[in-house]
Amino acid sequence: MPVFDNHEYLTEEEKRLKEDRNRTKYWKKWGPYVAERQWATVREDYSADGDAWSHFPHEHARSRTYRWGEDGIAGVCDTHGLQNIAFSFWNEKDAFLKERLFGLSNPQGNHGESIKEAHFHVDNTPTHSYMKYLYKYPQAEFPYEDLIKENARRGRTDKEYQILDTGVFEDNRYWDIFIETAKEDDDPDELLFRVTAWNRGPDPAPLHIIPQMWFRNTWAWGREPESNKPSLQAVGDNLVKSQHHQLGERYLLLSPSPGVGPSGEDVHPKLIFTENDTNTELLYKVPNKQPFVKDGFHRYIVDGEKEAVNPAQTGTKSAAWFTFNEAGGVAPGECAVVRFRFSKKNTDYLDEEEFDDLMDKKKEEADDFYYRISPLPMADDLRNIQRQAFAGMMWCKQHYLFIWDEWANGDPAQPPPPPERKNIRNQTWKHLHCDDILSMPDSWEYPFFAAWDTSFHCITLAMIDPEFAKKQLDLFTREWYCHPNGQLPAYEWNFSDVNPPVHAWATFRVFKIERKLYGRQDLDFLERVFQKLLINFTWWVNRKDVEGKNVFEGGFLGLDNIGLFNRSEPLPTGGTLEQADSTGWMAFYCLNMLNMALELAKHRRIYEDIASKFFEHFILISDAMTFRMGQKDEKSLWNDEDGFYYDAISWGGPWIQQLPVRSLVGLIPLYATLTLEPELINKLPSFKKRVEWFMQNREDVAERTMFSIRKRGKGNRILLSLVNEERLTKILQRMLDEDEFLSEHGIRSLSKYHKEHPFSMDVNGQTFKVGYVPGDSDTGLFGGNSNWRGPIWLCVNFLLVESLQRFYLFFGQSLQVECPVGSGEYMHLGHVAEEIQHRLQHLFARDDNGRRSINGGNDVLDYDENWRDYLWFYEFFDGDSGRGLGATHQCGWTGLIAKMIHDTGVSCRLPHTPRTPRIGMAHYFDDIFHRHAGGTQTPKTPRSPHHLRRNSTTRSISARSDFEFNGLDDDKELTDDEATSPVDRRRSVTSSVVGLSNGSAREREETDQHLQNYITSQLERLKQERSEGEADGYVVPGGEEFEATATP
Repeated sequence: MPVFDNHEYLTEEEKRLKEDRNRTKYWKKWGPYVAERQWATVREDYSADGDAWSHFPHEHARSRTYRWGEDGIAGVCDTHGLQNIAFSFWNEKDAFLKERLFGLSNPQGNHGESIKEAHFHVDNTPTHSYMKYLYKYPQAEFPYEDLIKENARRGRTDKEYQILDTGVFEDNRYWDIFIETAKEDDDPDELLFRVTAWNRGPDPAPLHIIPQMWFRNTWAWGREPESNKPSLQAVGDNLVKSQHHQLGERYLLLSPSPGVGPSGEDVHPKLIFTENDTNTELLYKVPNKQPFVKDGFHRYIVDGEKEAVNPAQTGTKSAAWFTFNEAGGVAPGECAVVRFRFSKKNTDYLDEEEFDDLMDKKKEEADDFYYRISPLPMADDLRNIQRQAFAGMMWCKQHYLFIWDEWANGDPAQPPPPPERKNIRNQTWKHLHCDDILSMPDSWEYPFFAAWDTSFHCITLAMIDPEFAKKQLDLFTREWYCHPNGQLPAYEWNFSDVNPPVHAWATFRVFKIERKLYGRQDLDFLERVFQKLLINFTWWVNRKDVEGKNVFEGGFLGLDNIGLFNRSEPLPTGGTLEQADSTGWMAFYCLNMLNMALELAKHRRIYEDIASKFFEHFILISDAMTFRMGQKDEKSLWNDEDGFYYDAISWGGPWIQQLPVRSLVGLIPLYATLTLEPELINKLPSFKKRVEWFMQNREDVAERTMFSIRKRGKGNRILLSLVNEERLTKILQRMLDEDEFLSEHGIRSLSKYHKEHPFSMDVNGQTFKVGYVPGDSDTGLFGGNSNWRGPIWLCVNFLLVESLQRFYLFFGQSLQVECPVGSGEYMHLGHVAEEIQHRLQHLFARDDNGRRSINGGNDVLDYDENWRDYLWFYEFFDGDSGRGLGATHQCGWTGLIAKMIHDTGVSCRLPHTPRTPRIGMAHYFDDIFHRHAGGTQTPKTPRSPHHLRRNSTTRSISARSDFEFNGLDDDKELTDDEATSPVDRRRSVTSSVVGLSNGSAREREETDQHLQNYITSQLERLKQERSEGEADGYVVPGGEEFEATATP
């Protein structure tokens, strides 16, 4: 549990995390690890041409067995993806069951691959003790063909055609299907599932709810004996027995559901069984080896083929078919409910009262856990945004299986893959052996790991589950992931692509976040990853600075179409591209390795020598950014007239041409900044001696580089930076200009200057041009589904914010800049960082008109009571409007918003509200302080909404008068009598649900007092920092996480 006021109290979720960490109980064995899309992945591509999208399309998925994983809706499986549970539905209109989420392939979409569904990751805890998922299912026929045809008609300059545009949700004719999963108090192998489907439409409507349980096919490939084949078998009307040679014996127990028709009769499930094997007869005109195949449930339920399922009620795939269609179906405003348990216990009775009580209890425990992550008072809307960001991070965890040798050479029992397939991609990654739970960039669009995305994921993950975050970072450096030459794998489309080197930064940040929030210092993790990163750093130096000039290439570096040319291919001009961003990234890498070495040197002095190496290497890179050959007045990557860094084409010697495109390429050098505490240097005599020697013996380099070593800043700190104060100020004049980089919602990836002044170059009769494009990409470069020529990306904004905070740690109040340019208001860099974070939060937060920028003005998403509180976490955002673009569940790096809310949410104003002058902010904080810190109570927030409870008489949820249909409505104002403080609310939970003993209750009360002390002290600090005349008291949120310090 986060430590407050030097006191630690473990919530129930934290106790589970501790047990999992100590390996006393395996709480994470079962989780939301089933992919939302397995079809059209590289792993499933066995084609001769490498066209994964056409080799395994969506229409094959219901009939064709996967080799490397599974997919489903709200799926849960074990950590090796052997046994899976997910949900399917049918509205009696669709031509096939809704078993998996639909989206367009890359060739089908006018902006690349794109999901065309409406689903939300509502809640999830790190141990997956409680999970909640919302799927909005149309009551009319799902518009598959309309989505395909209309998007095909549209061009690159048109917006995507989304499911909300089709009209299928008009008149609210859809189902809100909430899927909840919970684990028993003391047994991580006991799972409870509840499906609650609300009819939002005006008329009765039928619905079929079909939960499925099946095994990943491991028997058809000739790699394990036939005796290991698992089985599912009905052993009762509502009971399925499961047998697996690794997982053992388990049971799925289903409860009859309350009826929805006038008869009042319960709805009993019909158990059906088939095999998870390919329907070769349908797909390839080859007779099936046995009669029951993967698509049996579609054919049985939708097509009425009675022979499609096994009458013996056994197989490797089972389903429980609940039919809610009596008298036309579920009435308007009512719901259908399905409950079942997955257990090691062989029992034929499910107590629904206990079931619902446990489900409610796990929700309360989740509330308690997440409240203590960010206990300071903030808008309920921001707290909801943060909670869903955390939930999305958890739902994007996925089992990832990829064994190169088996993938490349094929399986003994299957036809061999085409021989040319081996040479299409990833032929040099023969060592890869992945069988892990990984954090995915997006649960549908990117169901595969991406190395640099993962680094950003881990910052947010470390706030709630440091152990999982560390595991992710450690895995990529292990010998079954990392290439023997030291390169980290990029992503499955091309493991050899080069991503920005952010792994060291993420490793040190996760180490510091865990130490700050949880009081744990994992030096073994830090040292283990550092040792492997030494190899990766060497790979970068040898491969991307071939001439040893300390000016680096690197290719596209994750920024896709940002450059004039495709930076992953040879230049049409000849020569090599010297990249300001690549060189900036490597300087950043140097400083993070230096930071880690200094931290380790406090415990093992041998690391002082390694720290000295990275200190000197950074200085040489810094020097090369301006002085390529050591000659006066030569051209480099810095343009003094423009006050900006540019990429440059080099033809050797002094022949160089800058490419004057104002983009993130010129801002990334700001990342390379680090402050050193004098106390730390004094504790490391060998490192100090080497620094002093360098100053004396390499004075020529030291004097002209951009770092400051003799000048001391705030707190007598030393600054290492690629930019001096003059260059920093020049760059910020561009970055903080609303006509260039600064938007209402963060920093753009390309200056708006290029809207009227695009840069172009004619090469051999071909024109290459870069212009400002704030929305979706207008080209097909890199798949066309991302755009770095104007939109806002949270990951790079996050690093810019941290850089400004580090600069503030050195300059303090002595450096103030105009923000925004032309406003006449000057602020120090700490406040600039805070302003950018607030603008980024304004992407998601409601403005005073009730709109969220990410929704692009959509009235349904902004105002409808059944939509407005649920959010999509987009991949990137329109540089002008803030409209969400790209992948919709990119909770990976977009989930960084949770960290920003944690750090600055307490002071975030409403979007479009003029930034309050400091004197006004002082009054604001004074008000907060007197209301919440002057008495004995902690800050008040509205009570949690009523939780779903069953009616013991009718077993109908909707019959309960205390159940609210929309549990996230935060617009309703509560009176002082109605509202309770978070502490009071938890006391209520303690007495009514959690049932703590007197001793535990006293411990909880003591903890609440420490938490109150913490909140009071933080509000006092914020009050002082915002008051006029006390601005020197500003404390960088999380500033202690940035640098190695003399003391932990």
